[in-house]
Amino acid sequence: MAEISRLPGPQADRWDWQYEGACRATGPETFFHPEGERGARRRARDAAAKLVCSGCPVLEQCREHALAVREPYGVWGGMTEDEREACYPRRDELAS
Repeated sequence: MAEISRLPGPQADRWDWQYEGACRATGPETFFHPEGERGARRRARDAAAKLVCSGCPVLEQCREHALAVREPYGVWGGMTEDEREACYPRRDELAS
């Protein structure tokens, strides 16, 4: 579950970057896996999502948002759930 206490306030200027996301032209099924998806099918979907992210003008903002709120699902900022999870211990150490 996403850690909503880490979400920024409701000011629209903090979220405007989302309007520029390359993902807006792609369906959510590219970025969020269906229940039980594994193996080659999941790797292919993740690769397709990362391809969209690779050309995104707001990739860094998206990635920072997902890491800050510990987004538990989907590909955000070119990172899968597992890749973000691997970053958390390191980020926690740097914050201490």
